[in-house]
Amino acid sequence: MKVVVSIGGSVLAPDLGAERIREHAAVIEQLVADGCTVGVVVGGGSVARKYIGTARELGANEMNLDEIGIDVTRLNARLLISALGEMANPSPAEDYEEAGAALKRGDVCVMGGVAPAQTTDAVGAALAEYVNADLLVYATSVPGVFSDDPNETDDATKYDQLSATDLVDVIAGIEMNAGSSAPVDLLAAKVIQRSGMRTVVLDGTEPDRILDAVKYGDHEGTDVIPEGADDEPTYWADGEL
Repeated sequence: MKVVVSIGGSVLAPDLGAERIREHAAVIEQLVADGCTVGVVVGGGSVARKYIGTARELGANEMNLDEIGIDVTRLNARLLISALGEMANPSPAEDYEEAGAALKRGDVCVMGGVAPAQTTDAVGAALAEYVNADLLVYATSVPGVFSDDPNETDDATKYDQLSATDLVDVIAGIEMNAGSSAPVDLLAAKVIQRSGMRTVVLDGTEPDRILDAVKYGDHEGTDVIPEGADDEPTYWADGEL
């Protein structure tokens, strides 16, 4: 089974603590031991936002700010690579071709951002499409996809299951609300829609939740089901990867 895991920077390293990073690395190591081919995309999180905020005050334009954000995602990726050791590519992949080559070598491929104006949400979806992954997992700081930003709206409804088309519609509605944030951005949702990529959005602050979602389909997040696909993938139903 080939899986891409997109881990938010604030999920992987909210305070740059080594133990949380080791816990995520242990989950990835377990997936590999169970026979999975694994690609990981790491976000920038609060550290990136701090750098971007300071640079904005200093007069940097949006392109410069995007480049700073990419640099921070790659620093976070290097932390995960350090925890994975020789199992991972020695430095963050900087494009999809490099990432695909790492996976073909049998490495765990770890990468951050790729290009300005593209979030790591979109990078995760694009990598999953590029390598024909069986599953894409978004490990976020919220427990799934909601009808609205749960941090802003008390009665936001959580979706246990969505079609890819419904995901696009929901995310578009959230992103239109100024100041609101969605667990997956609109570009990522559209890539998921066009690729037919089976996707799980979950709370990844406890790393073992990623393991349970990949191995057993057991999670409390949101399943994004491709059009025409069965509700339960056969590798989950059979208990095999």
